Amino acid sequence: MSDTSENEQPRRRQARGERRIAQLLQAAAQVFCTTGYTAASTNAIAREAGVSPGTLYQFFPNKEAIAIELGDRLMHEMRETYGEALAPVDPATPLEEAIGSAVDRFMAFNTEHPVFFALMHGPDLPGGITEAHDQLHATLIGRVEGLLASLLPEAPPADLTRTAHVCLGIYKAGLELVLAHEGAERAAYVREVKNVLVRYLEPLVGDRLGRA
Repeated sequence: MSDTSENEQPRRRQARGERRIAQLLQAAAQVFCTTGYTAASTNAIAREAGVSPGTLYQFFPNKEAIAIELGDRLMHEMRETYGEALAPVDPATPLEEAIGSAVDRFMAFNTEHPVFFALMHGPDLPGGITEAHDQLHATLIGRVEGLLASLLPEAPPADLTRTAHVCLGIYKAGLELVLAHEGAERAAYVREVKNVLVRYLEPLVGDRLGRA
């Protein structure tokens, strides 16, 4: 057997393994969204994936390991999303545009991956994810503070932190309503979330961003 053939076999096995893991994670996302983390079981995840429980256990020892892997992948993608969404803005950017752009990116991520909300903001956050989620939250608050600093350059740091927490709280509350609806009604709720954030920040920012 040639060296090329010997190298191809492990690569093919690895590729099949990655596809199986992706299949199991997709099934787990569906189950976690439908039943919540606590009520979910490895049997339900295997059934959703169309595989035997034995096949699942070849890759994951329990549902917490599945949730941790799924959460890690989603948090990595989320970091990329807020890195783009929460970059400082040009001082001439209208407030509605700055808020709308950030909200649109986050809403797109969360509506594409509803399991992120189910895992990260549910009452039964898996223990192994808690620390990573807390780190993500702290980083997210820092990025919101950075965005706000570009809108409110003279604001004291304590005010920026408080405002960042309020903005994130408004977004999370609105996200729960957005995820509960579909189609035109979902789009209407997204607009309402933007409106609430703009109305909250407008008195703080004034009309400075509306000027050229």
